[in-house]
Amino acid sequence: MAGVVARNCISALRNRQLVASRRALQGSSRYRLHFNGHPYSTEIEDEERKKMHDIMAKDWYSVFERTIDTLFLTELVRGLNLTLKYFFETKVTINYPFEKGPLSPRFRGEHALRRYPTGEERCIACKLCEAVCPAQAITIEAEVREDGSRRTTRYDIDMTKCIYCGFCQEACPVDAIVEGPNFEFATETHEELLYDKEKLLENGDRWETELAANLRSESLYR
Repeated sequence: MAGVVARNCISALRNRQLVASRRALQGSSRYRLHFNGHPYSTEIEDEERKKMHDIMAKDWYSVFERTIDTLFLTELVRGLNLTLKYFFETKVTINYPFEKGPLSPRFRGEHALRRYPTGEERCIACKLCEAVCPAQAITIEAEVREDGSRRTTRYDIDMTKCIYCGFCQEACPVDAIVEGPNFEFATETHEELLYDKEKLLENGDRWETELAANLRSESLYR
C-alpha cells in the first residue's frame, strides 16, 4: 500500500514538471529566438525545434539585411563602384562602323560569283550547289555554248532563305560560288535580297582580292 502511494506521488510530481516545462518552452519560442533542449522531450522534437529556430533566425537576418540595403543604398553604391572600376581600365569597344574587328578567313557572309583572271566566269553550271543547298535557295539555268562549254544563263540566290551553311562553296569544284567577308548588306525591301547572276558577279569583282586570299589560306584544309 505504501509503495502504491509513493509511485502515485512520484508520477504526479513528474506530470507537474512536464506541464511547467512545456509552458516555459512555449513562452521561450514565442518571445525569444534562442533554442534550449528539454530533458523530457524526445530527440525528434528537439531537432524540429532547432530547425524552426534556424528558420526564424534566417528570416530576421534577411529582414535586417534588406532594411540596411534600403536605408544606406548599398546596391547603388556597389553599382557605382563597378562603374568607377571599369572607367579607368582599357576600353574593349570599337568605334563601329569607322573601326571594325578582325574576321576569320572562314567567315561566311554575302555570296559572290568569281571570275578567272582572264575575265571568264568560273561557274560551269554543274548545279552541285543547287543540289546540295538544304534551304533550296539557289536556282540555276544553263545552256551549251558554241564552243561546247556549259555556262549559266540564270543564277539566282534567295538570300532570305539562305542559312549560310557554306555547302555551296564546299561543293563547287572550281571555287566559283563563295561566301565573302561582307556582312553589311541589309536592305529595306525583300526584293533587294533576291540576287541574280549580275549581282553575284558584281560582288565577286568587288571582293576578289579578299576572296582569293581567304581561299589560299584555307587550301591546306580543304
